[in-house]
Amino acid sequence: MKKLLIAAAFLYAGFGLVQAQTASPQEDKDQKTWYHKNYATTKVYGVNTENAYKFLESKGLKPKTVVVGVLDSGVEVDHPGLVKNIWTNPNEIPNNGKDDDGNGYVDDIHGWNFLGGKNGDIDVDNMEVTRVVKKYQSVFEGADSAKNKENQSKMPDEFAMYMKSKDIFTKKSQEAKQNLQLYTMINNSIPDMVKLLGNKTLTKENLATIKPSSQQEAMAMQVLSQVANDPQVAGKSAPEVKTYMEGQMKEALDYFTPQAEKGYNLDFDPRKEIVGDNYDDYSEKNYGNNHYEGPDAKHGTHVAGIIAGLANGSEPQYGVASRVAKIMTVRAVPDGDERDKDVANAIRYAVDNGAKILNMSFGKPVSPGKNVVWDAFKYAESKGVLLVKAAGNENEDIAEHQYFPTNFKSTADEKPFISNMIVVGSNTNDANALKSSFSNYDKKMVDVFAPGSEIYSTVPDGKYEYLQGTSMASPVVAGASAVLLAYMPNLKPEQIIESLVKTTNTSANNGFENLSRSAGVIDVAKAAEYAYKNFYKADSPVKSVKKTVKKQKLHKAIDKTKL
Repeated sequence: MKKLLIAAAFLYAGFGLVQAQTASPQEDKDQKTWYHKNYATTKVYGVNTENAYKFLESKGLKPKTVVVGVLDSGVEVDHPGLVKNIWTNPNEIPNNGKDDDGNGYVDDIHGWNFLGGKNGDIDVDNMEVTRVVKKYQSVFEGADSAKNKENQSKMPDEFAMYMKSKDIFTKKSQEAKQNLQLYTMINNSIPDMVKLLGNKTLTKENLATIKPSSQQEAMAMQVLSQVANDPQVAGKSAPEVKTYMEGQMKEALDYFTPQAEKGYNLDFDPRKEIVGDNYDDYSEKNYGNNHYEGPDAKHGTHVAGIIAGLANGSEPQYGVASRVAKIMTVRAVPDGDERDKDVANAIRYAVDNGAKILNMSFGKPVSPGKNVVWDAFKYAESKGVLLVKAAGNENEDIAEHQYFPTNFKSTADEKPFISNMIVVGSNTNDANALKSSFSNYDKKMVDVFAPGSEIYSTVPDGKYEYLQGTSMASPVVAGASAVLLAYMPNLKPEQIIESLVKTTNTSANNGFENLSRSAGVIDVAKAAEYAYKNFYKADSPVKSVKKTVKKQKLHKAIDKTKL
């Protein structure tokens, strides 16, 4: 699921707010790049980006470009902060309508889109629980009770998934409708807020002097009282409050409207009409188009910038692996839940076309095609490709609430069934409240934490925004992994994972040490030193000489046979 947390917007809990911070220009620049900071000198849990490069270069190592596959909602490939770090397929001739490299995908210059077809591109899709309920409702709860019981007995796994999906669907669909109603109501009350403020600024003192004359105005006052706590808008004039509120409500409505109207709608399914594949045929892979951006590439573009964004003009933002990585965009995540078939095909496409690290900032509570995805995981493992996965944004223990795709086939398993996946939780820049309030966690199933709160990065139309989520923490780790692999190409995925896990900056505040396997936040510089000491192997000139000697002997033997 392409899940965005609404920064500085209302959350449905007594109109509580996610606070945004205002800052001076210098502090603002500092905030925009906080996730690169060195914890040892600043006590801010950044990932120590610059010192990683300094250490690796001090050893005389020369980097090789690493292709990172961004499996996401799409990427604006011509964004000024990304365009120089976008992967280009060297074996494909642009826009000639031919599959020049014979990989089954026509004109895949910068990647592929598994959410499109001849009839356009999917923007909003439904949630996986919606699909499961629709598929199995008549099978397990149809008109024939005897048949229902027979099916439940014959298909216990499917029935268990159906019941879980039904519970989630019932709860979440109702929440989506309530949230849509709430934010619509708040949006409609903005004119009343402006009227009540008049020529006054938004302060607690000024609000205390205003007396609402109707129930509608009373609600507007309640909202204003909460908004006054936000330093980004406190003290502003009525027109400024209006602009701020309209922006926040647009973001909220853009998020909840698709959920309420389509995501949890049993009658909504855009797949057949737009993509045109046989969705139930998991072996099918040659579908889609080369629309790398798609209808809404905000999430994927932000992720790409965290990995490989380049400082652009006055914008100081840059990705962790900006000096060494190229972004391959593989569109597989709609506004709604990703489909297992697309995820499996996206993994195989990226692996087959040279990506060595795949970022996967998505997830969902049920996965009908999990075996197909797990097969793709094993394929990536066989090819030496690292998978980086977001832990999820429900503030849940993922051993108790599974978040697919997962590297544990059962939460009871002692170890993952693959060795090439690292799962990432999200941390803040506040050492006293280090875990992001939304981040999932688990001492066994989450490996590390990385910065994911208030992360500044690229978004479409050449712009930049702060977003937050484990979706932002995962690409920090993908970028860190790319730095290690660029300078030490012999590293295996499990060695990169070990280097990151063993060298975190730990914290015991508020039980943070119990939230992941590493008990801390990654430090790229420490990981680089660990990998260099324990795993790095330089190319041996002796081997090269032996190979040359062997070739010379072979050539002499061939020459003798010719004489």
